[in-house]
Amino acid sequence: MADEHSFDIGCDVDFQEVLNAVNQANKEIEQRFDFKSSVSKIDFNKGEKEITIVSDNEGKLKSVHEILLSKLVKRNVSTKALIFGNIEKSSGNTVRQKITFQQGIPQDKAKEIVKLIKDSKIKVTASINEDKVRVKGKKIDDLQEVIKLVKSKDFGIEIQFSNYR
Repeated sequence: MADEHSFDIGCDVDFQEVLNAVNQANKEIEQRFDFKSSVSKIDFNKGEKEITIVSDNEGKLKSVHEILLSKLVKRNVSTKALIFGNIEKSSGNTVRQKITFQQGIPQDKAKEIVKLIKDSKIKVTASINEDKVRVKGKKIDDLQEVIKLVKSKDFGIEIQFSNYR
């Protein structure tokens, strides 16, 4: 048995599920009556890891937006992992919006998490490794207490716990 246990706090998006959600949303848009003769569509660029929504006007863009979000939620992709760009005018009297994904934990949020763990006086060590926070401790109960603590505070980003050893 190991002397020290650990886990990682991070954010990873399953892009296969994102692709499936985009495909489902596009099918629904094609079938809905209120989108007949509309140029509304959703494009997912897997290489760039971004979604582009195009529609006739801002009202329809918001409807497409809601369809996409409902499909993402059904596929367990957290909406906190989405970063929404500005709505821009596009060619052909259309509007467009880009959506990117949060990958990993930003440095400032990672520092907040480490500070929260250290201030709690739980006997664990927390360190920032690139875009994740690694938490180590001798007792599994202490690690579970840290997980509860981090879950109880909203950092405004998607947080997942992995590599629990």
